[in-house]
Amino acid sequence: MILANWEDAREGARRRLPKIFFDFIDGAAFSESTARANIEDFDKWVFEQRVLVDVAERTLDASYLGKSRPLPMILGPVGFAGFFAPHAEIKAARAAHAAGIPFCLSNFGIVAMEKLRAATDGPLWFQLYVLKDRELSEKLLQRAEAIGAEALVITVDSQVKSVREKDTRNGFRTLTKLTPGLALRLMRKPRWVAGALTGGPIRINNLADYPQYGSSALEQAAKLGHLIDASMTWEDIARFRSRWKGKLIIKGILSAEDAAQCARLGVDAIVVSNHGGRQLDGARSSISVLPEVVSEVGDKLDVLFDGGIRRGSHVVKAMALGAKGVLLGRSYAYAVAADGENGLRQMLELMRVEMDVALGHIGVRNFGELYQQRARALRPRD
Repeated sequence: MILANWEDAREGARRRLPKIFFDFIDGAAFSESTARANIEDFDKWVFEQRVLVDVAERTLDASYLGKSRPLPMILGPVGFAGFFAPHAEIKAARAAHAAGIPFCLSNFGIVAMEKLRAATDGPLWFQLYVLKDRELSEKLLQRAEAIGAEALVITVDSQVKSVREKDTRNGFRTLTKLTPGLALRLMRKPRWVAGALTGGPIRINNLADYPQYGSSALEQAAKLGHLIDASMTWEDIARFRSRWKGKLIIKGILSAEDAAQCARLGVDAIVVSNHGGRQLDGARSSISVLPEVVSEVGDKLDVLFDGGIRRGSHVVKAMALGAKGVLLGRSYAYAVAADGENGLRQMLELMRVEMDVALGHIGVRNFGELYQQRARALRPRD
């Protein structure tokens, strides 16, 4: 399959996936206004084109968490990715590592972290939803340490379970087993069924030793959202900071005040994110919040960005506004669903080319120059 942009990947995913799983990628909370704003608000910023500047030597290097990377991107945590393609997390990690960037395994990912580590030797991050069972959280941390996870990513914007109306219609959060009706819907996508039959049972294998959470991914999906600990506070983050000796990242920051608190607690990085609009409908877009967060804590920790990244130009805009790197979520899920590892490699290459073209036409050679010249390189749309 040949991809020219993210819309091609989305359409490929729509054609290949059963509707219940495509809607899980594609959907967002309630009216989905925040999910739309995440993309649309990039257009509130415009590039200033410059000509006759020597940009013959350009690089796309970025530095975050104390390491230089060849691209300013990370494949962010995507739950239940194994629904989208057989061994999706392994395929995605291999594509990420081929591009020289980290892959973050979701707490709700299908593959066990040890199997993922055995399949690829690039940088891995582990994302944690803190459940009411804190003993389970501790055991997951021990396993993440054992596989050499570069960073722990704690997601903090999901303590209250939201409603995604597409999932409500399709029953994703209520079905706990394969029913005759669901089986009929799945059979309408024979390529997906063939892949699912060869990929083995679909379940969250990091929870394989915890039957109380369910034995299949459908049952686990129905239960886990209710088990995220809504009582978690900043004191818990302080304890995780003390407990975890590696890099600690807090994902789901959408205000300068919360960003400042992360800095005070010694967090290494934050992710400015509204969870792709999947939690609080009506919240501000991630890109609209980024400048004030960078102004507040950009000199104290690494500010990463997540939300609405679909094109390389979006990455460049986020970097001009002070992000040190960006996480890809839906765009990577669409690509791996459409064509596995090949689709994702194409997507990353498309973004690389678009970033390179944008920097050249702005008249800068790298992201350091871009940020230094941000006042003239990126302007609010009139």
